[in-house]
Amino acid sequence: MNERTLANELGAVEQNILLRIQDFDDPRQEWRRLFSELYGTFLLVIVAAGGGMMSQAFPGVISRTSAVVAPGLMVLGIILFMGKISGAHLNPAVSLAFALRGDFPWRRVPGYIVVQLIGATLACLLLQAVIGVSATFGSNYPAANYPAVAAFWMEALLTLALVSVILGTASGAQNIGLLGAFAVGGYIALAGLWGSPISGTSMNPARTFGPDLVGGNFSHYWVYVAGPLAGAAAAVGIAFILRGAGGGKSGSEAAQGALFTEAAQEKEA
Repeated sequence: MNERTLANELGAVEQNILLRIQDFDDPRQEWRRLFSELYGTFLLVIVAAGGGMMSQAFPGVISRTSAVVAPGLMVLGIILFMGKISGAHLNPAVSLAFALRGDFPWRRVPGYIVVQLIGATLACLLLQAVIGVSATFGSNYPAANYPAVAAFWMEALLTLALVSVILGTASGAQNIGLLGAFAVGGYIALAGLWGSPISGTSMNPARTFGPDLVGGNFSHYWVYVAGPLAGAAAAVGIAFILRGAGGGKSGSEAAQGALFTEAAQEKEA
């Protein structure tokens, strides 16, 4: 093989790689983001709902501490391995918060929420089939001696802090890159350690939707929709007070991933 032939072949390989990268960055490849959100939410709910279901199947094996710390560790891992694809929202309240903040296009919100709900449902269907106990044991409900409104306020408070951490670690000078995964995962574990006895520490309408749908019990689901949404909206307001409108280029990239960051590119133009 002469030098010209080798150069031509290397040039063809390089061109092929560039075309693949361009195709991956194409905004029409939205399905990659949607699959990422579905898969990430699936993994989160496997751990979050799985703790309660495994505790029912094997009494005394999994402690409350283990059950509430595990989702935080799972979220940490998910953000690290797929955050650049979709932003790793994994939560309708987070998607809505990013949109309210101006860091995420509103037209993408419905698709994200739908696949998050699907991912959570698939996780609970698998858990129920494998473990052999009702998915209701993996859901969230107000404590026996507490009214639903108390659980609502607890969910709102916990989500307020969660979304504040998410928006804060994805905005301008406060952006701390990959360490944001540790901040978010650590907060989820911390919130579960002190907040779970009253509400179960969902902070995520999708996380509770999956086991409620598969288990056929939506008796208190409103708490786990209204609470997180109220907390997320309040967090956006606080973020505006602290940092002004929008999270800037870094906020857009954190919310949308690196496939095609619309808001970031618009600000750069």
